[in-house]
Amino acid sequence: MERGGRLYELRVVTLAQFESLNVYGSDITAAREVERLLLNILPASIADRLQHGESMIADRFEEMAVLFADVVDFTPFSARRPPAEVVGVLNEVFTIFDRLADLYGLEKIKTIGDAYMVAGGLTPQGGGVEQVADMALDMVDAMDDYRTAGGSRLQIRVGLQVGPAVAGIIGLKKFIYDIWGDTVNTASRLESHGVPGRIQITVETADRLASGYVFEPRGIVETKGKGPVEACFLVARR
Repeated sequence: MERGGRLYELRVVTLAQFESLNVYGSDITAAREVERLLLNILPASIADRLQHGESMIADRFEEMAVLFADVVDFTPFSARRPPAEVVGVLNEVFTIFDRLADLYGLEKIKTIGDAYMVAGGLTPQGGGVEQVADMALDMVDAMDDYRTAGGSRLQIRVGLQVGPAVAGIIGLKKFIYDIWGDTVNTASRLESHGVPGRIQITVETADRLASGYVFEPRGIVETKGKGPVEACFLVARR
């Protein structure tokens, strides 16, 4: 129940001996605000586990889809513009991506400068591999249509990889939910060694998605820290 901007939880107690009911109200405004903040930075299932007393959260996933997207040449773009405009443009772009993540039931992991990271397969009820692929295609399409207030166009590079990974919470102050493993590293390298306006994936990920999507071979890509990777581009849905 809400009254005067405060939230109250009501509890009804039967007093049989007096043939009456007593109603008790508890102010839960602060608790709901904490819950809202947690849900803004953590998956709902992780926020629930924290609220129920778990202090160490670490899970292994055998099939996680990890996507990195980076705005191409954003550093020179931002150097020529006032800070408010730079932040405003990033906010517009990342809001588009946030809405797509919500549409496909995916988890935004974090942003790092002008890079955006999202994952699928973290919860049974959330989106998985196909939904991350669909989001990647929609991100590229959205950026094809996007223009800044000054009329500038921006492009993104996208890297996507599917495989095992570990997820958990780290830190005491400004803690974050993050993911680790070779799958994450490969997705990051696929993005950084990618092509503007294209979604780069490994042939293994293409095999996993083969039934529903169209691909374009790229060949061997030399990636930092991983060496040669056989890559291709995710082009469209079938």
